[in-house]
Amino acid sequence: MTAPAELPPTLRDRDTAVVDVEGNGQNPPEIIEIAILSVTGSAVTSDDMRSWLVRPQQPITPIVTRKVHHISNKDVADSPVWAELAPTIQIALDGRILVAHNAKVEHGVIGRHLPDWTPPMVLDTLRLAKKVWPGLEGGYGLDKLIAHANLDTEAMREQGYHRAAYDTWAAWQLLVQLTTDSGMDWPALVTAAAPPEFVPEPEPEGGLW
Repeated sequence: MTAPAELPPTLRDRDTAVVDVEGNGQNPPEIIEIAILSVTGSAVTSDDMRSWLVRPQQPITPIVTRKVHHISNKDVADSPVWAELAPTIQIALDGRILVAHNAKVEHGVIGRHLPDWTPPMVLDTLRLAKKVWPGLEGGYGLDKLIAHANLDTEAMREQGYHRAAYDTWAAWQLLVQLTTDSGMDWPALVTAAAPPEFVPEPEPEGGLW
């Protein structure tokens, strides 16, 4: 367990689910691993993380096993299928702000797996990083941002990059760092980090009615 980390004021008391999924390399992809860090209140620890391996209907392709997450068909052979986990996953996500790095992937894939689920808000740490740290040399891949910000991923060291819990923890650390560095309040954070469909329309200026 890590020591509880205090959240920046902008993120406090907002029910959040930080998420990463890994897929089987098929088209469309099936989830073979999902991690969810549930954030509630004003502090969070690594004990708030949950992750699941999932046995897909179609096999994991050798190329994603070798080049991406290193999860093999043997690793998931005894894991539950998605239908067995779906109710638990939906309960963990319902009513919570979705946070992920390149969040359109997680939003899209989870949405296909949970057709009745709609998050109240989506925050994308990739989109936010480009706003807070423009022109970053080396790009905005999660691994590059971990190194750039010297993020503390020690709690998930045994999993390593491109495993769901590691990437979820890194995305959370990244959100905290970006929010702290920018000093953004909640409306500014939403404008900078949310996909366009989640950004509220601006309030009309006063005038004659």
